[in-house]
Amino acid sequence: MPNSKIHPPFARLTVTDSSPVTRLLLDWRGGNDRALDDLLPMVYDELRQLASRHMAREADGHTLQPTALVHEAYVRLVDAEIEWQDRAHFFAAASRVMRRMLVDHARARARQKRGGGRARVTLHADDAVTPPPDLDVLALDEALEALQAEDPRKARAIELRYFGGLKLEEIAAVTDVSIATVHRDLRMATAWLLHRLDEAEA
Repeated sequence: MPNSKIHPPFARLTVTDSSPVTRLLLDWRGGNDRALDDLLPMVYDELRQLASRHMAREADGHTLQPTALVHEAYVRLVDAEIEWQDRAHFFAAASRVMRRMLVDHARARARQKRGGGRARVTLHADDAVTPPPDLDVLALDEALEALQAEDPRKARAIELRYFGGLKLEEIAAVTDVSIATVHRDLRMATAWLLHRLDEAEA
């Protein structure tokens, strides 16, 4: 299994989170390998919930299972060279890894079916102007990459919210902006993505 070097564009934060997960992450970053053994039991249930959220967006009959997604994502995170900041940082990185795994899997499946049976994903309407429809997961990934090139902060907010399930205050901490800015970014980014996807289907 290839090691994955992951360098997500997180702001460098002054850590104020005193949760056990944050303390273990900082101990791990400081070279305490035993902290890694204590970390998995603490984060496993949340990683499982995160994987289930990702998998719930996938079509029936998906060959990946949440447990396998959790284990593979955890291995990649352990092998990655990330300067961990806090709990939100960890789960944001985990969500990005899971999304990339599912997108890669969807691409492979689409190639096998010559474009058929592409998986679908739902952009939740919590922060959107209008309720968005179900979307092709590969088309959404392509649109997100385009948004990333145009406005990385808004793309990151979308990824953290809709794929990572982070709360607004957690996104604000990870991206080092205000909660009001996060809310505005999500609304604008959702509208941008839906417009981009409408154009792609026209």
